[in-house]
Amino acid sequence: MAIKIFIDQGHNPSGPNTGAEGNGLKEQNITYIVGKYLYDLLTANPNFTAKMSRETVDTVLGTSNSTSLQQRVRSANSWGADYFISIHTNGSTNPAANGTEGYVYSTNSEAYYLATDIVNAISNRMGTVNRGVFARPSLYVLRRTNMPSTLIELAFISNYEDSQKMRNDPYGFAFAIYQGILKFFGVN
Repeated sequence: MAIKIFIDQGHNPSGPNTGAEGNGLKEQNITYIVGKYLYDLLTANPNFTAKMSRETVDTVLGTSNSTSLQQRVRSANSWGADYFISIHTNGSTNPAANGTEGYVYSTNSEAYYLATDIVNAISNRMGTVNRGVFARPSLYVLRRTNMPSTLIELAFISNYEDSQKMRNDPYGFAFAIYQGILKFFGVN
């Protein structure tokens, strides 16, 4: 039986719940393309089946921040996903802030180990600073999903070096997430 992974490409292209911007990039565009590459990698592997929250780059979910998040969670829960991965880019008022990190509902969880494998893989492949994995039980997509869930901050859109990595090699980020998933499940 294939493992069902729900890929949530964080934020909307327009309207409510748009993401961070920095160095000429928009979070919602990066998360879409990285999520699409990840979807292609997972669906090419018979061990997995995948579903994306945003089927197209123009897909807008919800009519407000809260309904956008609700729609993503409802879609994952109703599909019966085994795991939920939300893809984001980080941002800071400090342009020196950089690196990759993950968030989970609890560090004493399966999701924590999945997030750790993903963050390690991104950091190793993309050369980003490994900032670790942290509990953020207040995050809606981690709190309301019925399956182990993680939110991955690929890198800082507000940091020039990080932003160039996301601009120039979105596939590399997707492939690193995929490598982290494979390591977590012990499959090829």
